[in-house]
Amino acid sequence: MIKKTEQHKNPGVHRREFLKKSTLAGSALIIAPLTIANEGIYSTQPTKYELDVFIFSKHLQFLNYQDMCEAAAEMGFDGLDLTVRPKGHVLPERVSEDLPRAVEAMRAMSFSPTLMTTNITNADKTVNIEVLKAASTNGFTHYRTGWLDYPENRSIPESIEVYAEQFRKLESVNKELSLIGCYQNHSGNHVGAPIWDLPHLLSKTNNTHLGCQYDIRHAVVEGGRSWELGLRNIASHIKTIAIKDFKWGIVNGKRKPINTPLGKGMVDFKRYFSLLRKYGVQVPVSLHFEYGLGGAEHGNSEITIEPKKVFEQMKNDLSFLRNTWKEVQ
Repeated sequence: MIKKTEQHKNPGVHRREFLKKSTLAGSALIIAPLTIANEGIYSTQPTKYELDVFIFSKHLQFLNYQDMCEAAAEMGFDGLDLTVRPKGHVLPERVSEDLPRAVEAMRAMSFSPTLMTTNITNADKTVNIEVLKAASTNGFTHYRTGWLDYPENRSIPESIEVYAEQFRKLESVNKELSLIGCYQNHSGNHVGAPIWDLPHLLSKTNNTHLGCQYDIRHAVVEGGRSWELGLRNIASHIKTIAIKDFKWGIVNGKRKPINTPLGKGMVDFKRYFSLLRKYGVQVPVSLHFEYGLGGAEHGNSEITIEPKKVFEQMKNDLSFLRNTWKEVQ
């Protein structure tokens, strides 16, 4: 078993840091948090730009902060989508102590704090406010929210009105803290799973500090061949995107979606990327690895295969993502 090592501070500046700084300094193609699509205007010409790709830190939870950041830099990522939630890299109740330490390790690799993933769905709990304040203080710009469900004891339109008020309050806090909250379309009986409910819900906010984290894997699971219509409908609300792939298979006698490496499943990435360009969706990207990686896919603190093999597969997916994106430019 590979065990999670103790957290420790980075002793100094590495040559890799200098090289990465030089690379970043020479690039003017940084992904803007607010885009043409976010303003509800589609591009008349396909937009050409590079992707800023952040690794979802759930899949590196077998590493401490320094080792996690060094691994992400060596693999070629632009930063981390840091888990700040129960069983994450940073626990919500320890956010004031541990988030600065995680950020210190990120900055040592010239990573700017940008994305984090939380379980926050409202502005009513003290711990939620503390997490958001810490995120703002430490320089983060975007966070993924938790998920919402449709209870059986009220209609779906009634639930949308309830959640709209909840989101308006959360957006108000986000605005004060200069943060953008992103609700993920997750397959299953969740709010946002069918996509078509999300624009109606999000339209009740100002669409500036609260929007959607669009997940193409979950969109294809639920939308089948109509996922393009869902993307067209939600495009003006997209603030971040999550990348992963899947195929249909039989598990315990039942047909279910099975997660795969990129390009091995059902997602038509060339078509998807061409539509992102068409709609001017220019936002940070969180890359996920939900298929078998010795427990890393589940966010385990101990994994059963060598980290080297995990990193190799992660690099393969990152290369596929970047190469496919270039092909549609």
